[in-house]
Amino acid sequence: MDEPWVADALRRARVARLGTVGDGGAVRLVPICFALVDGWLASAVDHKPKRTGQLRRLDDMERAGSATVLVDYYTEDWSQLWWVRIRGRAVVHRDRDDEAVAVLAALAAKYSQYRERPPAGAVYRIAMDEVRSWRPP
Repeated sequence: MDEPWVADALRRARVARLGTVGDGGAVRLVPICFALVDGWLASAVDHKPKRTGQLRRLDDMERAGSATVLVDYYTEDWSQLWWVRIRGRAVVHRDRDDEAVAVLAALAAKYSQYRERPPAGAVYRIAMDEVRSWRPP
């Protein structure tokens, strides 16, 4: 992250969009809660209702080994707009190894909902291999 404002913006942001590519080439986008953990952007599958327990986003990340995340801020005052796009290696943790435990702790520190009800599903991390950002001059 070359721009000093990027790390602060990512820490303050409450939601991002996770992008994965399915085996047929379809792009899938879902909103996620996230935290920064040891230089990775990380998230987990929480208790909110899902259509199935076999989530395609996890399958996509495991198959492709990568994902993209877009974090942005919009307001009617366009002088305040910004976005950060992260592309990188994706790692899915279906078990509670040390990395998964660290992610869950970071999510609980950022989101009170996760302190009250920790995510029980898989944890995933996306390396910040490529970070692009924009904000008005």
